[in-house]
Amino acid sequence: MKYSRRRRKPMKRWSRTSQTGKTQKAVGSLIPVIPETVRTRTVFFFVSKAERDYPPRFFAAPKIKTRRLLNLFPLGGIIYPYGALCARGGFMKSLRELYKIGRGPSSSHTMGPEKAAKLFEKEFPDADGYKVILYDSLAKTGKGHMTDWVIQNTFSPKPCEIVFDKTSEGFRHPNTMDMFALKNGETTGKWRVYSVGGGTIEIEGRDNERETPDVYPHRNFTEIADYCEKHDMRLWEYVEMHEGEGIWEYLEDIWFTMRRAIKDGLGSTGMLPGGLELERKARILYKNKRIDESAEIREDRLICAYAFAVSEQNASAAGDVVTAPTCGACGVMPAVLQYVYEKNNLTTREILRGLAAGGIIGNVIKTNASVSGAECGCQAEVGSACCMAAAALAEIYGLDLDQIEYSAEIAMEHHLGLTCDPIKGLVQIPCIERNAVAAMRAMNAVRLANFLTHTRKISFDMVVETMYRTGKDMPCIYRETSEGGLAKLYP
Repeated sequence: MKYSRRRRKPMKRWSRTSQTGKTQKAVGSLIPVIPETVRTRTVFFFVSKAERDYPPRFFAAPKIKTRRLLNLFPLGGIIYPYGALCARGGFMKSLRELYKIGRGPSSSHTMGPEKAAKLFEKEFPDADGYKVILYDSLAKTGKGHMTDWVIQNTFSPKPCEIVFDKTSEGFRHPNTMDMFALKNGETTGKWRVYSVGGGTIEIEGRDNERETPDVYPHRNFTEIADYCEKHDMRLWEYVEMHEGEGIWEYLEDIWFTMRRAIKDGLGSTGMLPGGLELERKARILYKNKRIDESAEIREDRLICAYAFAVSEQNASAAGDVVTAPTCGACGVMPAVLQYVYEKNNLTTREILRGLAAGGIIGNVIKTNASVSGAECGCQAEVGSACCMAAAALAEIYGLDLDQIEYSAEIAMEHHLGLTCDPIKGLVQIPCIERNAVAAMRAMNAVRLANFLTHTRKISFDMVVETMYRTGKDMPCIYRETSEGGLAKLYP
């Protein structure tokens, strides 16, 4: 089933002279039609500080590299190349970068530092010891997230000193760490590493360390939707076109890992580690069937059971989970997909297509905003996971492109402002329950979008931008520091 065609008015080709006097907002709506040869090489524009309400100043700069300008002028600054208003991290990367298999409890605080330590050890194999300084969120919640343990375990048997610096501020990203290689007490190597969410790391001055290259030629959902409509393809076909048929084997591994996490989580009992004495609840939810249980109650119970199962596996670091898009939000997509898989007797192929569609949504968020709780709160983690699950479900049900977009938009819109306030720095309270609630909300978002798509006024790109700005406006105590909210009030 192909998407239904949306009626759009033809758009004029962009020209410098024709846009004189228009506001940044007005010109921004025309940016996607700039010719490809122009958009990446020559066109730059002035961004006013007053919310883009003043006429921009366009100019050509063919000798200036885009990446250099992006590094020199952060968002809210003065000069940007084309597309910077709608993207902060370049074009979209492979879904292999989004969906990662590993152990929690945190993709940014556990998987990211572990990967950095492995790469650092490989870079400086002759070191007889190491030192790592953790800053900001990594320092404030590193104990609860097992950051120090995973780093020391990776460097073992060589010693590694961990320093928790909770006072230093002003870093490019809240998840910042300095790594030192030592030889006879002298520093022989140093890296500054940023764990930016979902297990992805960036090494300062080492752009080549990114896991995968940009594989998608588009930056936001509007561009993707226009392309899919023009070529009469669904989102999963869009993924296959740019990733190749090999992506399906990878997504099949992702689906297998998700299902295994559910199975293992449903079979586990006892208390979660960390000192909260929090009992595992997945098995209780799964087995606690009522005789007079309605279909609606059964649906909620099973979805919650599956979400709890994966989230509890993550919290205990008892087995592999999938970053979808993070470990802290890893229970949402598996719960939704497993439920509809069983209820509708779906094929694996149908599930994989849903994973592909949800992955595109996650990619849009990760490229244009953030999936890091330390950067934008839990709206960036559980909120993003809810978007991905809603889009995946809408794709599986064969809804059209507008309905898929609306499903994702509803899912994010109603997570805006959600704080990240883990008690004792553990990925347990309120994280596990939030995964279950978001899974149910994803189901409801699709149902609502199925009826009301024609009435919507807000695009998915708009709500992603709103999420990012909301996260930046959020006080740091509500961004994975365990200094506010439930984390502060809990005795």
